[in-house]
Amino acid sequence: MPDVMIRVPAEVRDQLAAVAEARGTSLRALMQEIAAQTLTPEQISERADRTRALIAERFGHYVTDEESADMRRKMREATAAHRAALAGAESAR
Repeated sequence: MPDVMIRVPAEVRDQLAAVAEARGTSLRALMQEIAAQTLTPEQISERADRTRALIAERFGHYVTDEESADMRRKMREATAAHRAALAGAESAR
């Protein structure tokens, strides 16, 4: 398997190395895991289409573009609140 060199700032490298160490894995394995879990915009769209079709088939509800946009907004807000809570807990230590 050919290797690829990716240049990142030292802080990013150190953060990735710390995450890998905490997980008991190598930096190479961590990067492979991240790449495998990260979806392209096309893959995200395909999953959304499959999910909409499943919801329509199983529950008889057709998710509108407005409902999808509202759910994305709510998820962004929930993620931001979670990250803020984690940051607050970390700074309180």
